[in-house]
Amino acid sequence: MRTRSRTYAGRSAEQRTAQRRRRLVDAAMEIWGDQGWAAVTMRGVCARAGLIDRYFYESFADREALLAAVWDQVFDETMALLLEAIADKLDQHPIDQLRAAIAAFVHDVAGDPRRAQIAFGEHAGSPMLEQRRRQALQQATDLLVRTGRPYLEPGVDEDALRMTTLIGIGGFVELVTAWHAGVVDTDAERLIEHATEVGTALAARYLRTDLTAGR
Repeated sequence: MRTRSRTYAGRSAEQRTAQRRRRLVDAAMEIWGDQGWAAVTMRGVCARAGLIDRYFYESFADREALLAAVWDQVFDETMALLLEAIADKLDQHPIDQLRAAIAAFVHDVAGDPRRAQIAFGEHAGSPMLEQRRRQALQQATDLLVRTGRPYLEPGVDEDALRMTTLIGIGGFVELVTAWHAGVVDTDAERLIEHATEVGTALAARYLRTDLTAGR
C-alpha cells in the first residue's frame, strides 16, 4: 500500500518541516551576522523565527548543529559563487580566472556584511567552528589545485604546489579578514589587483612556460 503525507495549506509535512528549518537558519544567520556566533541561542533564534522550541529540535539536535548548518550554507554558497565566476572563463588564461574568482569573493564580502561576519568574524571559543574554518581552507586549496591542474608544468612538485597554494589562500583570507575589520584601509579594486598580483607571483613557478611569458 502507498501512503501519502498529509497536506496543510497546500504543503506536505516534509515541506512544512523544511520551511521551518529554513526560518531557523535564516534567523540564526541574522543574529550571527549582527552580533557574532556567541549571540546565537536556541530561544533567541526561535523568537526571531517566530517558532516554538519544539520546532527547533525538530531540525537540530542542539545549538552546535544549527551553527554548523549556517556555516556550511555560507561556505557552500561561497564555493558555488567562485565556480560560477570562472565558469565562462575556462578558455581564458588561468590568471584571468583567478582574478575573476578573487573579484567575486571580495565583492561578495563587501556587499553582504552579515555573511562576511560569519566567515571572517571571531570564531575563538568554538572548536567546531575553528575546525570547519580549517576544513574550508583545505577544501579551497583542493579546488584551486584541481582547477589549475591543466595549466601546470609536467612533473611539478606536488607537495610544494600544495604548500604554496595553502600559503596563498590562507594569506588572502587573512588579508580579506583584516580589510573587513578595517585594519587594511583600501578599496575593493585595489585589494583585488594586489591579491591577483601576489597570486600571479606564486603561480609563476608552477605554470607552463607558454603561460608565463609576458605576464
